[in-house]
Amino acid sequence: MIPFAQGIPAIELPTNTIRRPAPAPARPSLAATVDVETPELVVLSYTVAGVGSRTTAALIDYAICIGAFLAIIAAAVQFQTSFVPVSIRRASTAWAVALLGIAQFVLLWLYYVLFEAFADGQTPGKRMMGLRVVRDGGLSVTFEAAAIRNIVRILDMQPLFLYAVGLVSLIASPRGKRLGDLAAGTIVVKEDLVTQPMVAERSHKAPDASPLPISAKLSDAEFQLLDRFVQRRMEFAPERRAHLALGLAEQLRGALSQESTQLPVAQLVRLHDEEFAARARGVASRDDTGAARERHRIVATNAPRWSRFARVLETAQRGGLAGLGENGVRAFVQDYREMTADLARLRTATRGQESAELFYLNRLVASAHSLLYRRRSFTLRRFIAFLFGDVPTEIRASAVPIALASAMLFGPMLIAGRAVATTPSLAPELLPAGMLARAEQGVIDAKRGKGYIEDPQVYRPVMASRIATNNVQVTFIAFAGGMTAGLFTTWLLLTNGVSIGAAIGLYISKGIGALILSFIAPHGVLELSAIVIAGGAGFLLAKGMLLPGNHTRRAALALNGARAFRLLAGATFLLVFAGAIEGFISPNASLSLNAKLAVSATTAVLLALYLFTGRRPMASPMATPIETSLTVRPAL
Repeated sequence: MIPFAQGIPAIELPTNTIRRPAPAPARPSLAATVDVETPELVVLSYTVAGVGSRTTAALIDYAICIGAFLAIIAAAVQFQTSFVPVSIRRASTAWAVALLGIAQFVLLWLYYVLFEAFADGQTPGKRMMGLRVVRDGGLSVTFEAAAIRNIVRILDMQPLFLYAVGLVSLIASPRGKRLGDLAAGTIVVKEDLVTQPMVAERSHKAPDASPLPISAKLSDAEFQLLDRFVQRRMEFAPERRAHLALGLAEQLRGALSQESTQLPVAQLVRLHDEEFAARARGVASRDDTGAARERHRIVATNAPRWSRFARVLETAQRGGLAGLGENGVRAFVQDYREMTADLARLRTATRGQESAELFYLNRLVASAHSLLYRRRSFTLRRFIAFLFGDVPTEIRASAVPIALASAMLFGPMLIAGRAVATTPSLAPELLPAGMLARAEQGVIDAKRGKGYIEDPQVYRPVMASRIATNNVQVTFIAFAGGMTAGLFTTWLLLTNGVSIGAAIGLYISKGIGALILSFIAPHGVLELSAIVIAGGAGFLLAKGMLLPGNHTRRAALALNGARAFRLLAGATFLLVFAGAIEGFISPNASLSLNAKLAVSATTAVLLALYLFTGRRPMASPMATPIETSLTVRPAL
């Protein structure tokens, strides 16, 4: 016998027996998959997106963000020079700079959130690379899940935007999850929908109408071996092709006609056509038994319907289900149910082995599943109910982690403030040189009737936008710090408490405490409340990691992540108003201390009304993750 594998190492043909089963090359052998059980009790397999495709998608999105920001700058400059009168150009420039700061914040933090939330899990980069973010149960990503995974990006991108943390997490996780995906309960999958089964892409003679044999002459493994040779035979030199054909004909001699005068290559091509036609008509492979004998019959009978469904699905993915019309949606749902039944039968028939047809059908059903179970549409009514109902109720329910965050912030603040007020020599150890110099200048400013900081009114919009965006980013970092088991959140609260307390103590020690109090009082209630609420959100994430309770650690993290997002939304809501007050009212030296204290008291009353009038929260779509329906098949 001639060893057939010699000379064709690229397709790994066996050297002696070909009786053992060999899976068809349905998808890359290095691809990890996640199996999800749908409400129809059908298992879907999602291919986990690899590092390369995700990195390429990220680079595309970065390029879009940079290009968009440069375009905004160019448009702002052009508008200023061409349309704004010189007399008001200074004030206009301040507003333009403020808007640019907001635009930078939106591109940095909201680009990914908004695209993934409202484009069904796809940024432009992910769409180009055929990737999509879905929840662990295979359902469409929600706004809160998109927000959580992208806010935690601040940790994944460390150090210095190199994404080393994210890459390590992605490679170490069997589901390809970075820290943001772990917190949000999401996964990035490859969604490369094919248009028809692989076996149907080749051109062969139409099968005749002769009676069907009981089974084909070859087993699946033998047919795969023959198929690879026939498809690649023209790549070899004539002598090498004849040599390889002779070896393969020897191994398949039981299926070849012993009386044929044709050359081995021609005999093999003819056998291949007969075997392909038999399988296309639903004939079982030679060694198939039981349910496996139905595999080719299932494909032969249903492949045309699958192709029709694929065309409808492609239309629905482009224009949504509404574009199909009422009757079209009804037919789509009915076809989807039939497809899930076909998928279940085909999985049983393939006995767990991979095949092109199974991969194709799984892709169709998985894509249709994501489309049918897509999130509910976003409405203003739902947003208001969330912001004024779910958020304050969650803040009350999370009193313990928020109280812990308060202790971490206000405890060091009181200790540092008292220490510096009584022992001013400690100030250089706790505060930067800039703050020490400002305090010295504050003594002079207080005598002149000036405020805590310079207040050029024309630049108030710039101050307000910078303060608001900076404070929101601080709360984002406090939230994301929960993924470090709460260590970074703790450090952030402690250091901020020490800094604020030491600064107040320094001003008190110099006899100008009223100066800094008049600045902090108007916005302090809202700003400090927002910080401790965000810290509580970080501690909720840490609790999911460290104390999962009756849930798995992954499920507990996703559950607490949804709760923590409500806290973060509340903190962000408060900081919008705090930033506006800090930019327009706090630095205003013309307002008396009593007036600013009145503003502070008003914000405290309004905050109390907000926190204690909310209704019970709505059920979150992440509140019931499907723990038992997920299995992971790692890369080979």
